[in-house]
Amino acid sequence: MILHPGEDELVFIRAPSSSFLLAGSVRERFALVVDTVDDEYCEPVRPGDLVCVSAPEGGSVRAAAMLLLLVRDHHYPVVALPKDHPGVKRIPMVVSAAPAVTLSCGIVRGTHPDQRLLCSSGDLAGITLRGEGRTVTLEALPPGCTISYICVNRALADE
Repeated sequence: MILHPGEDELVFIRAPSSSFLLAGSVRERFALVVDTVDDEYCEPVRPGDLVCVSAPEGGSVRAAAMLLLLVRDHHYPVVALPKDHPGVKRIPMVVSAAPAVTLSCGIVRGTHPDQRLLCSSGDLAGITLRGEGRTVTLEALPPGCTISYICVNRALADE
């Protein structure tokens, strides 16, 4: 399925449960800094790539939009913690930036430095999104999930 979000729109995928995914296209090239306990490295992010925020247990769409914009527009770094770190229990949303992102419920939230994989609820697991210029290709949408577009300014104003 090919999606065509507008210039100021984000793709919003909601599962039958309260979990959701928000995705936006990258507009400018930057180096995404990924910090781990032992290291720091940079991944290239190019126009047309995607920044995706997953909220496996639901939550604030406004907060997800802010997180997406912090990474996409302000180039905030992302952090990957070890699986046994106590902080992983308190991470409500996770973010990835890559040309293609696949959702998985088989990884621990906040622990996977590979930007091509993103933790999700079981309801959204298996979805793959690919950024292709101004379009987003969506593969393997599970039954019962809905897709819509939300305006960035409206998402930030809601709540």
